[in-house]
Amino acid sequence: MLVRTPAEFGAVLRDRRKKLKLDQSTFAKRIGVSRQWVIEVEHGHARAELGLILRALDALDIRLEAGTEQTPARGATRPAVDINAIVAKARKKKA
Repeated sequence: MLVRTPAEFGAVLRDRRKKLKLDQSTFAKRIGVSRQWVIEVEHGHARAELGLILRALDALDIRLEAGTEQTPARGATRPAVDINAIVAKARKKKA
């Protein structure tokens, strides 16, 4: 699944954070940002710094892969995050 917009990306982060039972303040402290930063990213703020986004992904144990074709995750030992379901859920909430 491709995440195509900041709002979809925010939905992925929010869903994973909630599944890990992290509140926004705890998550913010874990990655070294303010709670307001977490709120803005989860709501699709398009100007977040890439380094902070990568820290957020790491804190939530979300794998970011870049490539031109889909390849299976090598040696994946953790359960995969179902990004399709997360994005679909976020789209339904918007409608």
